[in-house]
Amino acid sequence: MRIVSGIQTTGNLHLGNYLGAIKQWVAMQDDVAAKGGDCLFFLADLHSLTVAIPPAERAATTIEMAATLIAAGIDPAKAILFNQARVPAHAELCWILQGTARMGWLNRMTQWKDKAGKNREGASVGLFTYPVLQAADVLVYNATHVPVGEDQKQHLELARDIATKFNTDFDTELFTLPEPFISKAAPRIMSLRDGQAKMSKSDPSDMTRINLTDDDDVIAQKFRKARTDPEPLPDSFDQLESRAEARNLVTIFAALADHEPQSVVEEYAGQGFGAFKPALADLAVARLGPIRSRLNQLLADKAAVAAHLKEGAERADALAAPILKQAQEAVGLQV
Repeated sequence: MRIVSGIQTTGNLHLGNYLGAIKQWVAMQDDVAAKGGDCLFFLADLHSLTVAIPPAERAATTIEMAATLIAAGIDPAKAILFNQARVPAHAELCWILQGTARMGWLNRMTQWKDKAGKNREGASVGLFTYPVLQAADVLVYNATHVPVGEDQKQHLELARDIATKFNTDFDTELFTLPEPFISKAAPRIMSLRDGQAKMSKSDPSDMTRINLTDDDDVIAQKFRKARTDPEPLPDSFDQLESRAEARNLVTIFAALADHEPQSVVEEYAGQGFGAFKPALADLAVARLGPIRSRLNQLLADKAAVAAHLKEGAERADALAAPILKQAQEAVGLQV
């Protein structure tokens, strides 16, 4: 098994990133390493070029996010942690695959439609071809599995389509078709102010999310002000189907406590959010406090964090190089 996943370097990581992805990555690295497989986790700084970020900020954010991943439990000795730009094979294979990908495929990408909006003529080419780079990110390592949320399944399907067409067009069996890895334990964490919207670092309101850098008082304040409803908690999680904000807070509690949501509502059945929110805040502080403390230690020595990324990139490059070479040979670029 070879697992590949990345996260874009466009800002501080939040509780949704931790519970929806990073916590699962930590579990994967231990399980896959024990079975002799590979886990590659990368900071997608090339993808971040589709967002207007000052260069100095992009560089600083890459180091800070790498430190956050390590603080949250990613072990550079078990997993391969690196930033994308340090492995040129990602960009090189992307250009080769642009000859295979089709405009019609990319035009159907939901995220392209959402992010470009009505101003498609003014959107960058990079935003349009973003999914081809995503395909290269996983195909360059012949990933067997890719952790994906519901919003990324379409992009993995595109990667499989590109791999299939490339293998067919050039009469090769080079690329493995990656399978989605969807952990049942990975919850979809929503905004603290709108239970219908995903928690996001791009939301202009900081009150919509719990940042992994937030101190204890800020965490407590944000949960205290989180939107809920006046009804008490029921004794069945299914009864929260129409209560998005309440369901979200119970989901967060369950994920932080490593419990099933049903056991959480049974424990607090009949109680209002005046009792539930403080308990949730205490739990979040207990879980996130050690991560924040470790993060502060790591950021005191950013050179050491950069060294981890450099070492990870060297390991990643060694895995990518032979696959890139075979792709170049397949299309006639190796003379």
